[in-house]
Amino acid sequence: MISFVTASLDVPHGFFTRAGGVSPGPYASLNCGRSGQDDPANVAENRARAVMAIGGHRDRLAGLRQVHGAVAVTSPDPEGPFHEADAMVTDQPGLALGIITADCAPVLFSSTDGRIVGAAHAGWRGAAAGVLEQTAALMRRMGASKIVAAIGPCIHRESYEVGLDMRTAVLASGAESECFFSAGRPGHWHFDLPGYCAARLAMVGIDAAILPHDTLSDETAFFSHRRRTLRGEGAGGHQISIIMVRS
Repeated sequence: MISFVTASLDVPHGFFTRAGGVSPGPYASLNCGRSGQDDPANVAENRARAVMAIGGHRDRLAGLRQVHGAVAVTSPDPEGPFHEADAMVTDQPGLALGIITADCAPVLFSSTDGRIVGAAHAGWRGAAAGVLEQTAALMRRMGASKIVAAIGPCIHRESYEVGLDMRTAVLASGAESECFFSAGRPGHWHFDLPGYCAARLAMVGIDAAILPHDTLSDETAFFSHRRRTLRGEGAGGHQISIIMVRS
């Protein structure tokens, strides 16, 4: 099992790759997404392996049905129902927060004293709608004074070609976002999703480390929704990123 950590987060955490699980076929092998057609028993085992890899208990992982918004959570939901949001925060020791991605940015947060943590799923829509700022605000309401963050493996600028409609929508949230687009083929641009997320966090006083891994280009290490789409492939897996309050 392979995961990446960053020194900027001084709490148990991991940005996991697709390696080290039990799922076969297009879900091979550490698929942690529960919305596809993978065997639920395989997904449950994969999620348990991931949370235990950061020192957590296999039954103490909270997940989301990822829709817009941020929520505070106090208990796991190993069998569902999911909390409905794009981000969650907790101050409960031993409760792990897991975010599922397959090109969008997983963003993990921690107060510098390690008492409050957060996890967000940041695609361009969620980031432009303010999910990262909402996560930080919720952590601050819970008592976090200084917050740090890390942006995990996601699709990077070189791989992320977008059209005019998406560019227009992002620029509508702030013209200063122009710098995160570079010219591609006619009528298209390349978008720097992790850089955009880091800039949104900087505007609310949060330093964010950016991990360099591009999910689309590294097929061995990561699942990628866009890679599957470009190839006309069917279903596929999702990786997980997990963070937990320091005990």
